[in-house]
Amino acid sequence: MDSNKLLLIILAILLPPVAVLLKNGMGKDLLINILLCLFFFVPGLIHALWVVLQE
Repeated sequence: MDSNKLLLIILAILLPPVAVLLKNGMGKDLLINILLCLFFFVPGLIHALWVVLQE
């Protein structure tokens, strides 16, 4: 695992929308993550980790 992915994982735990933004840019994944974080933090966290860890 490279250091960039490790930093994205840490960022996904602390600030999920920022990690999704850095990984995929502006788009549907960012919108989905922001909505999930607004309703509950844990689903947004899970979604951010999923986005960061997919190849």
